[in-house]
Parts: sequence; structure tokens; C-alpha cells
Amino acid sequence: MTQGLICEDGPESREAAAEVVRAGGVIAFRTDTFYGLGADPLNRDAVRKIRDLKGREDDKPILVLISDLSELSRFTIEPIDTDKANSVLQKAIELFWPGPLTLVTRARADLPTELTAGTETIGLRLPADDPVRTLVRACGGALTATSANLSGQPPAVSAAQVQSYFTEGLDLIVDGGDAVSTEPSTVLEVTGLHPRVIRRGVITEGELAPILGI
Repeated sequence: MTQGLICEDGPESREAAAEVVRAGGVIAFRTDTFYGLGADPLNRDAVRKIRDLKGREDDKPILVLISDLSELSRFTIEPIDTDKANSVLQKAIELFWPGPLTLVTRARADLPTELTAGTETIGLRLPADDPVRTLVRACGGALTATSANLSGQPPAVSAAQVQSYFTEGLDLIVDGGDAVSTEPSTVLEVTGLHPRVIRRGVITEGELAPILGI
């Protein structure tokens, strides 16, 4: 497939994207915020390609989008919907998912270190955007979604901007239109009893008050 090829989002491009991801390649796609770089998060080589493309430091983890809540257990060791569930994580999911809130929780031990950067945590988000979730579902239910830009550059807000950043190295750019947000997702760490905002974004700290007050 031609590198940097832009295809309009739709059934055919989603099928093509799924093929690329299964083969260990890298796509770019519009997330529920900006454009992101997508690969199979459980494929070490594919995740390493993304790090190389971005020039990203090895100590920074890469977040993952999931298509459905049922995919959560593939990435976190936290139990959900049980009497032993982490109440902070559970409450955050109930209040803000689907939505632009990335939750950093305890990672499964078998996740690639290329994904977690050795932090033993994983950032996960369930988007409130049906086309995005449909694409992620077609690609196996989970995709990396680190911003589609070179480290230090602004996040790409269109397929054309993605292509201008990456003249080579991408297998497919799925054009889902311009970015739907002017801010990134809010990132909230929920690994313990006291949640912590790691990155301010679409969801304000005021809106997070029910969680932060736990």
C-alpha cells in the first residue's frame, strides 16, 4: 500500500486499516480529539514503529483507545463491575465514559513495555464518537492513539496535516474530517485511592470534582 495514502473514512477504508493493523503497520486516524497514530497495541514492533516515527522518548507511555467497555480487561488488572472493583476507576467510567477522559490505571503485566514505558500503568479511553469506535472495532477493538505529530509539534488536526508531518512511514491515513476538538483529552490517574489529573483537557477539573473529591 502506498505510504501516506489518504482515504476517506468509510467501510472500505476501515477494512484497509484493519488489514494494515493486522500486518503490524501504522495508520493515522481522527480520534475523538485530534488525529492519532494507530497500531496494534499488543504488537511490540508496531508500537516501536510509532515511537520511531514520532521521535518519542522511551520513558513516555502510549495511550490506547478501546471500542467497547468489554475490551478493558485486555489491558488493566483492575476488576470492573464486581464487589472488589476500584471505586475510583468504576466511578470515573460511570460518569465520563464514553468521553474524552483518558484513565491511567494499573496495566496487565504482559503488556509490551514499548506501550507502558515500564510504568506498570496504561492510559485507556472509550471515545464518545461512533465513527471512531467503529474504526477501532474493525481494527481489533483497540488501537494506539498517540497524537499524530512529531515530538514537539502541535497535534495534527486534519489528514493533510498528518501527511505533511509524515512524508514516509505511514501505511494509511483515514480521513475522518477535521479534528472535533481544540483540546486534548483530559488524563486522570486512577491507580490508587487519590485520583490525580496528569493533563488538563476537554473535561475540566470542576467537572471531575465528584472523582477528585473521593
